[in-house]
Amino acid sequence: MLAAVILVAGCQGRIDVRGNLPDPDLLQDIEIGHITKNEVVELLGSPSSISPFSGDTWYYISERTKTVAFFEPEILKRKVIVITFDQTGVARELKSYGIEDARRIQMVERKTPTAGRELTILKQLFGNIGRFEGESEGE
Repeated sequence: MLAAVILVAGCQGRIDVRGNLPDPDLLQDIEIGHITKNEVVELLGSPSSISPFSGDTWYYISERTKTVAFFEPEILKRKVIVITFDQTGVARELKSYGIEDARRIQMVERKTPTAGRELTILKQLFGNIGRFEGESEGE
């Protein structure tokens, strides 16, 4: 009976929280058209990610997962806050996305062809036999 209790207790799920999710009260303080990038950093902290091409879109990302033993983690909650700035650095748009807005992406299994030819292990081991040139006699 004691062993069964220990096994069941060992399978208890572990809750992990990752990311930077700002307080909802602080998000209400963001006035679109008036607040600048520096003021957003002071209010919410630095973003989780910044758009790599322009730097005018900031992402605050948070995720809560539950992991049981060695199984794949289950996503309980995900929240993404997107703040877009105009060219002068003033907030232009604020959007919030949850797990219900996520889309499943199917990976493509194609392979990129490479130049050359495929070599077997035997071709790799014995392919250079007879290809070595001796020293030239003129040296």
